[in-house]
Amino acid sequence: MRNTAKTTVLLAGLAGLILWIGSFWGQGGLTIAVVIALLLVGGSYWFSDKLAIRSARAQEVQPHQLPEYWRIMQELTTLSDMPMPRLYVSPDPQPNAFATGRNPRNAAVCVTEGLIRNLNWYEIRGVLAHEMAHIRNRDILIGSVAAAVATAITFAARMAQFALIFGGGRDNDRNPFGEILLIILAPIAAMLLQMAISRSREYQADRTAARMIGDGEPLARALEKLDVASKTVPSLADPNQAQMYIANPLASRRMGFKGLFTTHPPMEERIRRLRDGSWQEAI
Repeated sequence: MRNTAKTTVLLAGLAGLILWIGSFWGQGGLTIAVVIALLLVGGSYWFSDKLAIRSARAQEVQPHQLPEYWRIMQELTTLSDMPMPRLYVSPDPQPNAFATGRNPRNAAVCVTEGLIRNLNWYEIRGVLAHEMAHIRNRDILIGSVAAAVATAITFAARMAQFALIFGGGRDNDRNPFGEILLIILAPIAAMLLQMAISRSREYQADRTAARMIGDGEPLARALEKLDVASKTVPSLADPNQAQMYIANPLASRRMGFKGLFTTHPPMEERIRRLRDGSWQEAI
């Protein structure tokens, strides 16, 4: 219920943002914005998973291609009493993974080639349990929608910048001060949105994953390696999709106010919680 409410708020916020942008170009712009809002809100709900998979350049894999990947996922779906998600592999060299989809029946799990090359299957099992936990906790929809909304916000800022530079629209209809405000605040809003959605979800998914397999060590060991790799290996990940990954794929990039706007909780704290046994305690 909580995640449903968050998703509703996100979609309503997306619609409001589009209408606000459209108002810069007068009545005609507002009419067009209504149509765009309907299309984007619907698309964010129904196709956000496809957007995530496409942005990762991922390809679906079959059992004969990566049998161990499939075996572990079949084990985890049995432990969690859930349907088998679609399985994907991204060519990203950075070790990482994410889950996406509207609900458990329409879910997908994606791992990177870097994860398969740099972690053993004991550790990958912990990572996959974490992604199954996201699906089980039913927070994959809000993560997918948040990523889609962040993409829309970033696109809106770029369109406003383009209009400001090249003078799109009639002078009487335009609001250049609003356009400048959008250009400045939109990227910050997208980052704050990702940060707010991701941090609490990661702690809960770590906890659920450890309880699912009865051991926090596989995921703890995996997170140690992911922490190092995320700071040294560049990622192909779209910044708007960053909050969906188990480790921040942008950690190696130079970003202003990096500590303030990080989309993930501190890796050291996640590892500590997995190893101190607190995941076994009742909530």
